[in-house]
Amino acid sequence: MTDDTQALLSTYAPSNTSIRALQSQPLIIFAGITSAGKNTIMNELLKTGEYHHVVTSTTRAPRENDGVMEVSGVDYHFLTTEQAVAKLQNREYLEAANVHGKINGVLASEFEIAAQSGKVPIIDVDVQGVAAFKKLSDKVIAIFVVPPSYDEWVKRMRNRYPNDAAFNEAWPVRRKSAIMELEIALSQPYYHFIVNENIVEATHAAYAIAHKAGDEFNQIDRSFHVWAERILQELTSSR
Repeated sequence: MTDDTQALLSTYAPSNTSIRALQSQPLIIFAGITSAGKNTIMNELLKTGEYHHVVTSTTRAPRENDGVMEVSGVDYHFLTTEQAVAKLQNREYLEAANVHGKINGVLASEFEIAAQSGKVPIIDVDVQGVAAFKKLSDKVIAIFVVPPSYDEWVKRMRNRYPNDAAFNEAWPVRRKSAIMELEIALSQPYYHFIVNENIVEATHAAYAIAHKAGDEFNQIDRSFHVWAERILQELTSSR
């Protein structure tokens, strides 16, 4: 990445037109620790036909996942560096960042597509991304997904790796990341928490949050907040 591109990213701010595209409608954001199941819940919501999946853009090359190549416009919008720099200069991104030397971001055009189709935009981002969107719009509804227990989370994590050696190598980084994400989410007043023990119930809970009259919180939110605190305590005491 050139110094000029890095400078563009470090001082980037979306245009007023881009911000208005975001602010014109609610945005449902899913965050959560790895293997909590946020993508599964999102996919279930998308099956209803009521939501628009906000596809992020990247300048990295498409990858093969489980023998299937990523598809532009479905998995990511794959752009050339020149295309991404032009969009930065035109302030077409709502947020953009340097990710391992590549330009990753969310384009305002995604929200224009959602508005035109009459669908609610939903997206999966990390906790830093949630904070960035919350600064731009008061219509952002943030949902943080957690597993039903620490033991279940470790089990799900192990299933992501071919053997114990691979899991043990990745574990310190994954554990540190999960602690950081939970600490940030629990410190913010705007997160709804969902415990993903049963995908049907978790999807129903997400749907109910997305369709509340305003971003209201209730006793269920508070009880799931306590649940997330308990998982964080177990994580911080584990090794």
